[in-house]
Amino acid sequence: MTEFTLSDLEKIVATRAKAAPEDSWTAKLVAAGQQKAAKKLGEEAVETVIAAIRDDRKNLVDESADLLYHLMVVLNIAAVPLQDVMSELARRTSQSGLQEKANRQNP
Repeated sequence: MTEFTLSDLEKIVATRAKAAPEDSWTAKLVAAGQQKAAKKLGEEAVETVIAAIRDDRKNLVDESADLLYHLMVVLNIAAVPLQDVMSELARRTSQSGLQEKANRQNP
């Protein structure tokens, strides 16, 4: 089995976003606009938190997948490449989390 990556998901979302809304959930979300897509992202975030709090591993996996998918849709609509997010993560992880937070508060 080959490894599936967030970059793979980003490409799939970009392709499906161009489909007819009646043929693709992704296209339907994109056509509905950022407000609808962001709302779905928020719903999935809440469901992920609930699964984590309940220590429900199966639902945590399922909801995390939904969360990542909807994040990719929101990024697609905003024309924010995943690489921009990954670059920011790389920048932040080059130091301790406590130092990174302190630097954000005192630019």
